[in-house]
Amino acid sequence: MSTATAPVGPGVGSDHLAHVADPTTAAPRRGESGRHGIRKPLGVLARIVLCLVFGLPLLFMFVSSFKPDLQIFGDLGSWKAFLPVGDISTDNYTGVFGRVPFAQFMTNSVIITVVTVVLGIVVNSMAAFALSRIGFRGAGAVLGIILATLIVPFETLALPLLWWSNKLPFLGPDGFTEGWLDTYQVQIVPFIANAFSIFLFYQYFDSIPKELDEAAKVDGAGWWRIYRNIVMPLSGPAVATVAILTFLPMWNQYLWPLMAVQTEELRPVMVGIDYFKQLNTSWGQIMAYASMITAPVLILFVAFQRSFINSIASSGVKG
Repeated sequence: MSTATAPVGPGVGSDHLAHVADPTTAAPRRGESGRHGIRKPLGVLARIVLCLVFGLPLLFMFVSSFKPDLQIFGDLGSWKAFLPVGDISTDNYTGVFGRVPFAQFMTNSVIITVVTVVLGIVVNSMAAFALSRIGFRGAGAVLGIILATLIVPFETLALPLLWWSNKLPFLGPDGFTEGWLDTYQVQIVPFIANAFSIFLFYQYFDSIPKELDEAAKVDGAGWWRIYRNIVMPLSGPAVATVAILTFLPMWNQYLWPLMAVQTEELRPVMVGIDYFKQLNTSWGQIMAYASMITAPVLILFVAFQRSFINSIASSGVKG
């Protein structure tokens, strides 16, 4: 009895047999598919836990800003603390404006933060450009010295900085006077140059091909034109990251304004929290005040989160 052999058609040849025999194209094992199936729900669960850890305090703050103090403490033992139930009103927000000059504090913080962010981007990017692209002798040593300042906490520099700020000349309405205390510039100028911002710009500029500089030089461009027309337009993610990382500490400034500013008309929003600790403490008003000063930070991060993530992801990539 002969054994029949199925003919091999023109579409089924050695390539097909090799494909079948290739172990790399074989179906995944049952154990491997099971592990991949477990990882996905675990990743989703981890994201949910992180969202709860970081989101629930913000939700509690916002919901509590609409509740009276007695209800805030009464709801602490249940999930009602995170739900807008009970005696809900906007009395706490009205009380904030009646207790502190909130509009003035907010205006001061916006002016101080925006000016510092804009000047910081310009100054720190120019310093990083000189260190990364021009490549003068000793640039590595200069960068090392700049990064070494990161290990010095601000608290050790606060008193000497306050003394020097009080000795600097100031051009006011009465002419030149001595001392920068109780001014906007004492809250801005010391924080324009930032070692970490220089480092971020340096890392990002170093990842941009330097062949672009050579091509621009052939066309007669100088260093300023290369910086302005080539490097900076390609550094959007780095600019967004530096803007966020400069905005956050400037918006949250508390110690330095408390030391250097005594005039109420020049104080930022964080110092305004002290007003609620005087006489009777109103926790509902504190929550309302905290909600209003947190909103700009959340809006800024949501607006620039994609650029922020791209910059952090590419900061360690060379070439």
